[in-house]
Order: sequence, then C-alpha cells, then structure tokens
Amino acid sequence: MTSIIASCRGLLLVGSTLLALGVAPAWGFGFDEVAERAKSLAREPYVAPVSNLPAEFANMTFADHQQIRFRAEKAYWADEKTRFKLGFHHQGMHFATPVRINELVAGNPREIGYDPSRFDFGTLHVDPKAVEKLGYAGFRVLYPVNRTDKQDEVATFLGASYFRVVGQGQVFGLSARGLAIDTALPSREEFPRFREFWIERPGPQDRHLTIFALLDSPRATGAYRIVLHPGRDSRMDIQARLYLRGPVGRLGLAPLTSMFLFGDNQPSPQVNFRPQIHDSSGLLIHDGNGDWIWRPLQNPKWVSVTPYSLENPRGFGLLQRGREFSDYEDLDDRYDLRPSAWVEPLGQWGQGSVELVEIPTADETNDNIVAFWRPRTLPAPGQPLDFAYRLHWTQNEAALHPKESAWVRQTLSALGELKQRNLVRQADGSTLLLVDFEGPALQALAPDTPLVSQVNVDHNGELLENSLRYHPAIRGWRLTLRLKIKDPQRPVEMYAALVKGDRRLTEIWSYQLHAKE
Repeated sequence: MTSIIASCRGLLLVGSTLLALGVAPAWGFGFDEVAERAKSLAREPYVAPVSNLPAEFANMTFADHQQIRFRAEKAYWADEKTRFKLGFHHQGMHFATPVRINELVAGNPREIGYDPSRFDFGTLHVDPKAVEKLGYAGFRVLYPVNRTDKQDEVATFLGASYFRVVGQGQVFGLSARGLAIDTALPSREEFPRFREFWIERPGPQDRHLTIFALLDSPRATGAYRIVLHPGRDSRMDIQARLYLRGPVGRLGLAPLTSMFLFGDNQPSPQVNFRPQIHDSSGLLIHDGNGDWIWRPLQNPKWVSVTPYSLENPRGFGLLQRGREFSDYEDLDDRYDLRPSAWVEPLGQWGQGSVELVEIPTADETNDNIVAFWRPRTLPAPGQPLDFAYRLHWTQNEAALHPKESAWVRQTLSALGELKQRNLVRQADGSTLLLVDFEGPALQALAPDTPLVSQVNVDHNGELLENSLRYHPAIRGWRLTLRLKIKDPQRPVEMYAALVKGDRRLTEIWSYQLHAKE
C-alpha cells in the first residue's frame, strides 16, 4: 500500500489541454474574438484604469454604498421572454472605475449603457450631474432558482476578477476569481481585473447563460468564456486563454478566495456564542493518482503557504463541511447555507501544485484564504496558456467522493492532558487532536472491525498517543492524537488515514500544527 507521505509528496500540475464545454457558440462574436483582443493587449504596455468618481462617491463609507440599491423592476431583459435577467452594481468606494458591459444578440455586440434611474440611492443626496459620466462596477445574474415566480440573484461579478455563485437554497459565501498573480509574495499581489464583458441574450427556453470576459493587468491579459448553469447545485463551464506580459512569480489558475476566522479545530480566543465563523472549513484535493487529501483551514499567526505537488489533478476546492445550523448558530449570516466550490479540471493540466494560502485576520470581513492551481512551467510572454475547468457550487459535499469512501467529519483540538490516579486531568504541555472519520466505507463495517490508523508526523513533532475507537454517534471512527512540538517556532506537518489490511478506507487528513500561545 502506498504510504501517506508518498501519496502527498506525489501530488504534482498542468500543461493544459482544452476540452469542448458542451454549449455551441453563437455565430459572430465569440471566444476567438476576445482571445485576439487579449493577445493584442498583451503586446502593448499596460495602461492602468483611471477613476472617474466624483468626491461624494470616492469618499463613500461601506454603509453609504450599501444604500445604493438596484431597482428590480429595472432589470435588463425584463421585457424579454427569457428566464434570465441582469442587474447591475453601481460605482463607489474602491469600485472606482467602470466596467464595460455588452449584450450579444445573434453574435452582434452592443454596449449596455449606464442608466442612473436603475438605482435607488436611499437617503444619499446625489447631484444628478455627478452621475452622468459614471458607469457600472459589475453586474448580477437573476434567475428563478428557488421559485418560478421570483427572480433570485444567482451570480454576481464585482471587483477585479471576482465572482460568486449560489444554487438552490444557498446564500453567497466564498468567491472565485479569473486569475491570481503573486499571492502572498513579498513583491505584493497583483489583482487582474475583468475590464469588459459580453453577455449573450438567452432564448426563452435557455437554462444557461454565456458570458465572455476580457482580463487585463500589468503582467497578464486573458480571454474567458463562462457558461453559467443555475440549479440545485449551480455550475460554470470555464474556458480561458492567458497571455503574459512579463515574468510572474506565482501564477494561480482557477483561484478560490474564502474566509476562516475560527472553527472546531481552532476555537475563538474570545467568548462567542457562535461555535464557528467561516465560509469554508477546509481544502479538499483529488490528486492524479486517485488519492483524496483533506486539509482543515486555520487562521494563522503569520502568512502560511502550503503547496501540494501533483500531476494532472482531478479536482480541488474549498469546502464547507458542517451543514447543521447548530454548527454556527448565526441567524444573520447563515454560514450553514454557504456553498462549497469545487474545481474540476477539463483535460490534462500537467505538472504543478495546488497551493493553499492562509493569512491572519482579526474579523470575518477579510477574505484570508486562497487556493489555486500553480503550473510548474509558464509560457513565454506573448505565448498562449490554455486551460478549462468546471466549477461546481454545491452543498452536497459527500457527492464529490466515490460512493464507497469515507472522509473527515471534523477536527477538534485542545491542550493535551493526562489522567492522574485520582482521576484529575493534568495538562502536560502537549496538544490533543481528535479526528472523526465518517462515510459509507465505514458505516458498512461492524464496530469491532480491526482498523489501523496510519499516522506520519515530521521530525519537529513527538507523537505521544495514537489511538482509534469506534464512534457510534456517526457510525464512524475517532482518531486521538497527542503530541509535543519540539521547536515552537516551527509548525509540525502531519498526515493520517484509516486502513483495513492493505486498503486505505478514508481520505488523507493533512494538518499543520502550530504551538499554542
């Protein structure tokens, strides 16, 4: 049986072959035309967008900007026989430059002009002349995903190359991006932006929406074709072609951005009625060898970058495991209803790494988690980099796994302790970790099945306890680990899985343990 360490080290990335995405392009303007624009743009020096905001919009607070509401009755395509409608985001605050948005009708593009009458400005006193030359900061996609008589916001494109999507019964949580450049490098991150969109007008029976986007930044340009399929679990089929203007230290494809403040494995340092606050609880990877790796997220003391090297990944994503309201106890933010995002590569992505970036944050307003695919080799400036993937937005995380498999339900941590002869527990300077495994592969076993825990701890950790017992409440198994950190200035890398005979039954639990303060 392949060891956990070998499996995790054997994780590595993508050269990129494109597959057809299943929806025929319209005649006329399409992906090739956007790609040609991206190629031409890459030959030219980068021109930074200039803010056109008057002072009253540039100096807005977040609360002021939230007052600007799109009027639902003014939705684009409101009078068309289509399930889809478009809404828009207004400029203001750091959304300082307009995004050009076009409609495609029978392959012919035409700009959707800015109209301030589409917005309710609330109690803000807005000079009509101040908005004459403004534009849209982004757009919303409306679709009756929950009820046939109500248009729901199922997707939103706003800020740089960010976009978010929900399915039936979900609320907005983590974000996806078109591209990430130099995330967590000392040179500072570069944020490419979608500068222009083209949206195909859907027909009366269409249940998908096709969006083309042109990306631009100081060191890269790109063309994107995004086909949105709203549903119980919404998905996007994404085709992209990138051109680099110059050297890039860390290129992130199919990036996901989320928030983790505290959770089961890292409780809140202050008293809080909410047991957990996060948009995602962990990173899941399905590597090219068929192994599954689960990495619980953390809110670290310092910026942490963890690469998982592999070849031709089958999938990766930021997941929200834990769907009970009692996991969060938050009636306002409903973290229990926020979707997971799963990237399914289409074609061979070659060699590279799935990289996890964790950044310290003091509150839930900051996205401090990023995950992306980093190719091992990059094209020369001006040469294309093609890739394609399917992006799933789901609450059914179990369905991502094979039917006969098992996964980590939760990771719990506490100060390690020993039970004395008088039954009083005494802290011993160690750390206690409890890892609960569940799933069909374990539920099918009798409680007395002889399972073994396969655990690997790097040389900075001293493993004091490794015990396994049946967990009747979940019909799974609980792994108990107690260990000491030798050098508190450095973390301990750990891996664990459950095996029966020579067969691994569960995904691989990957964890980075830091010294407690």
